[in-house]
Amino acid sequence: MTTVSRRYPELVRETAQRLLAYSQTNDWAGYDPYDALNSRVFRALPVLNVKLPRLILTQAVKRSPVNLRPLLLVPKTRNPKGIALFLSAMVKLNAAGIVEDRATIAYLAETLLAMRSQGQERFCWGYSFDWQTRHALVPKGSPNIICSTFAANALLDAHEQRAEPSWVEAAVSTADFLLDVLFWRDGGKACFSYTPLGRDEIHNANLLGAAFLCRVGRMTGLKKYIGPALEAARSSVARQHGDGSWAYGEGPHQGWIDNFHTGYNLTALRRIRDHAGTGEFDGPIERGFAFYRSHFFREDGAPKYFHDAAYPIDIHSVAQSILTLLEFKEQGTEIGDMALSVFDWAMANMWDERGFFYFQKHEHWTARTPFIRWSQAWMLLALSAFLEKAEPAR
Repeated sequence: MTTVSRRYPELVRETAQRLLAYSQTNDWAGYDPYDALNSRVFRALPVLNVKLPRLILTQAVKRSPVNLRPLLLVPKTRNPKGIALFLSAMVKLNAAGIVEDRATIAYLAETLLAMRSQGQERFCWGYSFDWQTRHALVPKGSPNIICSTFAANALLDAHEQRAEPSWVEAAVSTADFLLDVLFWRDGGKACFSYTPLGRDEIHNANLLGAAFLCRVGRMTGLKKYIGPALEAARSSVARQHGDGSWAYGEGPHQGWIDNFHTGYNLTALRRIRDHAGTGEFDGPIERGFAFYRSHFFREDGAPKYFHDAAYPIDIHSVAQSILTLLEFKEQGTEIGDMALSVFDWAMANMWDERGFFYFQKHEHWTARTPFIRWSQAWMLLALSAFLEKAEPAR
């Protein structure tokens, strides 16, 4: 590992403040890796009525070494998940005394409420772009478990700092959406689907949903949220590999093992443990973190994308690595040093002096597009978590 930053936490604070200023200046809006189908050029063409061209367009625009979105007339947008991440980060920055801005917390929370999926009985959220799966086109704004749990958790974070009943009511409504629309049982399995469009077993989505329901169950005292959440968690834990890893999902093309989804799984299981007050998952958490720690980091602090391949080194892996390592910081000072090494590597390789983080670093080139949700919102949350748990430099 690299030598940890000697200016911690000062450098983290300065970076967070500059990144916050960049995000506010851009009105919390920007491009997204998966927003190609928002292109005004291609939306006018009938070719986008076919699945394969939509998949090709999305991947081509995402993987391009230069940003094609201005040429394709892709607008910058606010993304509900991005707003949720910014909201949770602002709560942490206020708690740490880095900023004193409760007005922005209230503004982001109310913005999030207004961005809920339309035509739904309960509060839920979706992405700000159409996206094509292998099986279906998911229209812009259609609810999914990832956007919905991050949004509702952010509202609860804000409520804990500034009590507002409407934020809690929206979060409880989201919990009912997960139970009534996304939860399913079949042949001894239980799971939360990613979207209402079909049943799937995607472990990070399932565990994040379970963790959110456990939080709501603890807050409300209602067991109806806890029981299904534990069932779902057990299903994903049962599919943990012997070495402690998880595949992304159980579908025929979902066998990869990557950094940030593994981090999601581990932090979600810890939330389930804490909110449900159970030690049932302690062994899987321990095995999972041992695999995570030993397989996803280079000696120079760079977080690998896959367990068996470093590139592309993604800013989302940077952010989630910091968040995951901070979750396990109690296991020893070396864990905190690992998180600082990831931060140091990111500052040396993915930070732009204009106040934002790049998207990906490949072996021979860097994708420098400043994505708002994928990059800036996630990194602001990671930096705010650093500052929330800041200790004097060693």
